[in-house]
Amino acid sequence: MEVADGIQEAVVPVRDSKVPHGPALCFEAAVWAAFTGELKAGDHRR
Repeated sequence: MEVADGIQEAVVPVRDSKVPHGPALCFEAAVWAAFTGELKAGDHRR
């Protein structure tokens, strides 16, 4: 997985690193921050 940072302020594009020319999913920056925050906190294990 690759996460592009700094492309647009409000959008975080994510793609499969094994398919670099494939499609990307785009998340709102606040949603991505909440997702990664929950991963770091271990909240995904519920």
